[in-house]
Amino acid sequence: MTLHELLRGTWRFLTFREFRPAPGTMHLWLLWGLACTWLAGIGRYWDHPRALWWQSLGLGSLAYVLVLSLLLWLLLLPLRTRVGRYPQILLFVTLTAPPAFLYAIPVERWMPMAQAASVNAWFLGIVAIWRVALWAHFLVKAARLPNGAVLCVVLLPLTIIVTALASLNLEHVVFAIMSGIRDEQRSAADAAYMIVLLLTYLSLLSLPFVLLGYIFYAVKAFRERGLNEAGPDDDPPRRR
Repeated sequence: MTLHELLRGTWRFLTFREFRPAPGTMHLWLLWGLACTWLAGIGRYWDHPRALWWQSLGLGSLAYVLVLSLLLWLLLLPLRTRVGRYPQILLFVTLTAPPAFLYAIPVERWMPMAQAASVNAWFLGIVAIWRVALWAHFLVKAARLPNGAVLCVVLLPLTIIVTALASLNLEHVVFAIMSGIRDEQRSAADAAYMIVLLLTYLSLLSLPFVLLGYIFYAVKAFRERGLNEAGPDDDPPRRR
């Protein structure tokens, strides 16, 4: 498989067109996706003044996609979808990495900090919306889930991830925002993480409702599978 084929397939995936790895190429696509994730992770923190060493090396991004893929895979298991293997979910997650190359643009070197923070916030929004749209498209086209289940499976990991990121304080900024940021602590990512803080509050409010919806569709899928496995011959006899 050539680099041109990898780039073409990735572009088709990112533009919501049909994408199916050829038989026997799954391992190559996984390596490609992990390489894109690694480069995006390095680009995200290469000029960040408060980045930790494992973030600068892109290791945090690699660990993140492995954990995120596991979470999404576990969420889909009870729904009995057509995409039931972990490598399939991992490939999807890693191929959403290229949009994050926007984070590598050092806008704070070309404009005042306030404007750079605004641009980074826009970058965050573009990448987040793009990835969520790809996930919804994947659930509809590949997993063949009904619209209600798609909504729950899209929102549930989002609420969990946003809350976890704010709790872990990965940018060393989120909690500082709550108490006020001193001038010497400001960075171009502050506006973006103000958005994360707002999303955290919204996530906490919506989580119970989304979770109830997810449980409903999981139980429904379980019951439908039981009926399909029982078959017409296993129906109880009717009274005459």
